[in-house]
Amino acid sequence: MTRPSLHIEMFFEQDSATFSYVVADLQSKQAAIIDPVLNYDAAAGQVSTEDADKLLSYLQANGWQLQWILETHAHADHLSAAHYLKQKTGASIAIGEGIRKVQQTFKVVFNLADTELQAKGDYFDKLFTDNEQFTIGSLQATVINTPGHTNDSVSYLIAGHLFVGDSLFMPDAGTARCDFPGGDAHILFRSIQRIYQLPEDTTIYMCHDYQPNGRELKYKTTVLEQKNHNIHVKADTAEADFVAKREARDKTLAVPRLIYPSVQVNIRGGQLPKAEDNGQRYIKIPLKGYL
Repeated sequence: MTRPSLHIEMFFEQDSATFSYVVADLQSKQAAIIDPVLNYDAAAGQVSTEDADKLLSYLQANGWQLQWILETHAHADHLSAAHYLKQKTGASIAIGEGIRKVQQTFKVVFNLADTELQAKGDYFDKLFTDNEQFTIGSLQATVINTPGHTNDSVSYLIAGHLFVGDSLFMPDAGTARCDFPGGDAHILFRSIQRIYQLPEDTTIYMCHDYQPNGRELKYKTTVLEQKNHNIHVKADTAEADFVAKREARDKTLAVPRLIYPSVQVNIRGGQLPKAEDNGQRYIKIPLKGYL
């Protein structure tokens, strides 16, 4: 879609049902990529860059320069291609400053040494604060902290268009789960209220769509549609009611299929774990149950 000097293009990665976006300023030819995916075949332990290369090809075809790689949070369902894109373009990787808390949590989970992760926001070029403003070429953008799904979740309001990560899904799918470390349904409710305070015609762009009831794929909605129709939190939903519904729903959800490889890579800004003395890289999986 277009507005004066603005172009937004959606890309969909089928395996993780993830949307990535190219947001470009047509005037300056500067662009940002939001939530890029690194392809990963878990059974084969194979990483590839097919979807990330589609993003690069699109930039090249339009003569746009990548300025920012924007992460809405450290995802638990897909590996980020941020580091790969930085290697190819020199663009800066940015995320909310809450990534420090997420790194601190998972540094312990994965028993990572300081040489691998200091948990101070390392691996990222920019840690955004709440309400911080930045530009993509001449486009004005604002960072809105929207934690609750994770400690580091942010939304990007770019020229009146909002990219919400996992905090909200399409109205018929509701909201993000809150049972990950650092998640909190009360906090997510309050984050969504910040979104609902935006102008009702604000377009909201999804990070995922799981196509409930087999409907067609959808990737955008509006603040008004969310307030009127979101199955978990409408404009008049009480916090206690939302929390009860969200926590009950979370108890029924399985652990995300790629949570361990995803988080392990994504807290490093998309960098794979360092190679060991045999030249091979490995993903750690903490074991539970019978040992």
